[in-house]
Amino acid sequence: MAVSTEIPYLLRAARGEVLDRPPVWMMRQAGRYMKVYRDLRDKYPSFRDRSEKADLAIEISLQPWRAFQPDGVILFSDILTPLPGIGIPFDIIESRGPVIDPPIRSLEQIDKLHPLDPASSLPFIREILQTLRQEVGNRSTVLGFVGAPWTLAAYAIEGKSSKDYTIIKSMAFCEPATLHKFLGKLAESIATYVRYQIDCGAQVVQMFDSWAGQLSPQDYETFALPYQQQVVKAVRATHPDTPLILYINGSAGILERMAQSGVDIVSVDWTVDMAEARQRLGQKVGVQGNMDPCALFGSKEFIRDRILDTVRKAGDRGHIMNLGHGVLPATPEENVAFFFETAKQIKSGVSG
Repeated sequence: MAVSTEIPYLLRAARGEVLDRPPVWMMRQAGRYMKVYRDLRDKYPSFRDRSEKADLAIEISLQPWRAFQPDGVILFSDILTPLPGIGIPFDIIESRGPVIDPPIRSLEQIDKLHPLDPASSLPFIREILQTLRQEVGNRSTVLGFVGAPWTLAAYAIEGKSSKDYTIIKSMAFCEPATLHKFLGKLAESIATYVRYQIDCGAQVVQMFDSWAGQLSPQDYETFALPYQQQVVKAVRATHPDTPLILYINGSAGILERMAQSGVDIVSVDWTVDMAEARQRLGQKVGVQGNMDPCALFGSKEFIRDRILDTVRKAGDRGHIMNLGHGVLPATPEENVAFFFETAKQIKSGVSG
């Protein structure tokens, strides 16, 4: 199918149009809550295979689109995917998550890193995104995504997921020059990666700074925000018309600062009331979210009420309906289907 010149619905919302209803997709919508995904995972147990072999990643990306027709289809990948392309190998172990060994702990290691050349190190990304565009046409918006510098640095320095981030924070507070050099190199490569995804077919790109919510506001302004801004500024210089979304988990204390990143849309987690988020962010920035993923374990009436509440508070301009984080693995598929059906039937700015 040829890509239509008509503008997909979610892209219109991301550009700030007033619409009859908010577009809707879910973070982590391709994944473990779907039986078809679990069946495919059993057949192909390596996450790297599933996310880096184009035919598998395309199939997984399209599974929720075929089932629920969301307004956004997001590339099935991982935020760590570009790291080997700059000289940081990693693995993803099913029960443990990402592992980076050896972790990045010294200036010598940082000096050995090289700029990202995505065409040579990430050729599968082009095939995945181009195919997704062909498959969905103008019926959905194809989203790309990347990790933000602070979060990628946290994984690389800690060597794995962390509960307290003591190693990267120790570097931030004891060897800030070393960390700043690393963050700058990451920002440069991430900007290259965002531009590459757009060139390959991504119509909107979401940047995940998942762990920046672990920073105090002053440390966010020092170690996260400047590097988000570096990425956004570099992308804007070459691709000014592609909307960018920023998501941070646990972002209630830094919401206004997130808007300073320069993105078009701030994705809000469920710890902030949507009406308050709108008030705090102002009119120039769109919003995404922000229903609690656990609400999908409630009754259909409860789910409907929560969707209504979010849509009413967000208003009729620049809102993309989503969860406040990824859909949880044990979520009943029929409730996900109900979420999409209901969100598509609700008018923007509804009352009651």
